[in-house]
Amino acid sequence: MVILQSAILARVTVSDPTLMDNISLFQAFVIGVVQGLTEFLPISSTAHVKMVPVALGWGDPGVAFTAVIQLGSIAAILWYFWADLTGVVKGMVRAVLQRDYAAQDFRLGLGILLGTIPILLGGLLIKLFIPDFDNSPLRSSSTIAIVSIVMALLLAVAEIVSKHKRPFADLNLKDGVLMGLAQTLALIPGVSRSGSTLTAGLFMDLERSTAARFSFLLGIPAITLAGLVEMKDSLKAGLGTAAGLAPLAVGLLSALVVSYLAIFWLLRFLKQHSTWVFVWYRLAFGVAILVAISTGKMQNL
Repeated sequence: MVILQSAILARVTVSDPTLMDNISLFQAFVIGVVQGLTEFLPISSTAHVKMVPVALGWGDPGVAFTAVIQLGSIAAILWYFWADLTGVVKGMVRAVLQRDYAAQDFRLGLGILLGTIPILLGGLLIKLFIPDFDNSPLRSSSTIAIVSIVMALLLAVAEIVSKHKRPFADLNLKDGVLMGLAQTLALIPGVSRSGSTLTAGLFMDLERSTAARFSFLLGIPAITLAGLVEMKDSLKAGLGTAAGLAPLAVGLLSALVVSYLAIFWLLRFLKQHSTWVFVWYRLAFGVAILVAISTGKMQNL
């Protein structure tokens, strides 16, 4: 956190407001690491994947590159939760055949499916009405900073009021729908998909590790579809050329490995610790960006 604040407050010069051109292998590696570290932590991968390159003077990597390297994160989550996913699918099929709609696997699977619908609709509306989302005010540095601070405060409130008592076996259809609605907020850069769903889970009195685990499973369809939809745009942007594929591959691989390690760490961390470290980090992250903008060390890109 100190390193990031220093980069934002001390090392940032006025950046070109255009997107990154000719992403190097090293830059792709760093962006992939940032993606992997932040995709599943409640601190917003979108915010960090944009702000860290900007802080380093590289510019904004853009929505297309960002969404495609998210496929590395989805590969990691599929890898980590493969047994859970196959168990849910088999359980849903068995429940339908036996008409046992009260079965845990059926309720869990249906909750994931229904919980994915809101963010799909929201994403579709953005594609239709904000085609130039790369340059939208919603992706500005100040918006990311303010949203990060607001979400930090919401997570703090959830941590305080939650009873932290409902286990994974207690998840129901309502939980899936409510967390799915919360997930839609992640369409605003800086919110954090995992952060919004984890916060919602705590407000519903879920155990911290349960809220995080269900957040991961709920995110699989959304993250996958986001990467696939933006793949077309990345090819048009030149990432499909020989020069563009190498950085993309490096970013994907680094995102995959680091994402897997982040999932492994977070699930174990939340079994014994609270989310306060993420609250303080998000507050510091947002404040650092606002200070950098107000002092002229960073443009409000």
